[in-house]
Amino acid sequence: MTDSPIIVIGSNSFSGASFCSHMLKQDKKIIAISRSEEPVNALLPYKWLDHQTQNLAFKQLDLNYHLDEILALIKQENVGTIYNFAAQSMVGQSWEYPEHWFMTNAVSTIKLHNALRQLDSLDKYIHISTPEVYGSCEGLVPEHRNYQPSTPYAVSRAAADMSLHTFSDVYDFPVVFTRAANVYGEGQQLYRIIPKTILSILLGKKLPLHGGGYSTRSFIHIDDVSSATQLIGEQGRNGEIYHISTERMITIRAIVEMLCKMLNVPFEQTCEITGDRLGKDAAYLLDTQKIRSELQWQDSISLEDGLAKTIDWVKSNLDTLKTQPHNYIHKA
Repeated sequence: MTDSPIIVIGSNSFSGASFCSHMLKQDKKIIAISRSEEPVNALLPYKWLDHQTQNLAFKQLDLNYHLDEILALIKQENVGTIYNFAAQSMVGQSWEYPEHWFMTNAVSTIKLHNALRQLDSLDKYIHISTPEVYGSCEGLVPEHRNYQPSTPYAVSRAAADMSLHTFSDVYDFPVVFTRAANVYGEGQQLYRIIPKTILSILLGKKLPLHGGGYSTRSFIHIDDVSSATQLIGEQGRNGEIYHISTERMITIRAIVEMLCKMLNVPFEQTCEITGDRLGKDAAYLLDTQKIRSELQWQDSISLEDGLAKTIDWVKSNLDTLKTQPHNYIHKA
C-alpha cells in the first residue's frame, strides 16, 4: 500500500461505492467524496466489509460548492490518483432541469479539471464517462471522439469529455476515460431496472416497462466493471478511451422475463407497458476488443450468476430496502 491514498469522487454512487469496496479488499487507502451523506449500509457495498473500512475516510463535499475543500484535501494528502464517478446521472429527468445537469456534469467538472491540471502531484485522472455520449448507434461501437448525444444528460457529459480531450492534447493532462455498458449488481439504486424488477416482484407491485422494453443493452456485473476500472487506472494509456462491456446483448424485456422466471412469477402479472422516454437510444453495443487485447481484461460473471447474486442481496436486505425510496429523487 502506498503512503498517499487514492481519491474516489462520487463514492455514494453504485459504481463509486462498489469500486471503493473492490479497492479496500486490496488494502488500498481511500478518501471517499460525495455530495450526500452516506446512504443505508444495504446500498453501500464498502460497508459490507469487516476490517478494511478503517482504510476509508468519507468526506461529504459537493463538487458544485466545495471545490476549494476538495482541492485542499488533494494537496494535503499529496494524492496522485483520482477516480471521478460523480455526475447527475438520470437521463429522462435531465429534460426537466437541464441546467442542473450542465452545472454538475460540465461546468463544475471542468472547473475541477482546470484546477487539477495545475497540480504537480497528479499522476492519473480516471474519468468515468458514459456510452450515452455516442447517441443511438448501429452495430458495435469502437472507442471514438465523435459524439452525437441525444439528451441533456448526454450533452452535459459529452461537453466534459470534449474539454478533457483538449486538456489531454494541449496540456498532456494524465486522463483516461472509461465507458461501461449497463451496470448492475448488489447495492444498486432501487430505481434501476434490475433491482426495481426484483423488488416489484417480491412486493407484488406492477413494474412499468417503458416502450415494451425492446431497447437492446449489454448488462455487466459491477464486480467486472470495478476490476476493469482499476486496470484502466493503473495500466491505461493517457488520453485513451476504454469500453467495458460483456459481449452478450439482451433486451430490457428479456432481462425482466429472466427475473420473472427465476422468481417464479408470470411476466404478464408483473409488467405494464408504458410510453418510452424522450430521446431514448435504441442500443449501446460497445466494442471491447481494446481493453481485452491491450490490458488482457475479461469479464468473469455470467448474467445468470450476477442476477442470482442480486436477487439474494435484495432478499437478504428486504426489510431495509422496502422502506427506501423506489423511485429517483432529484437533488439540484
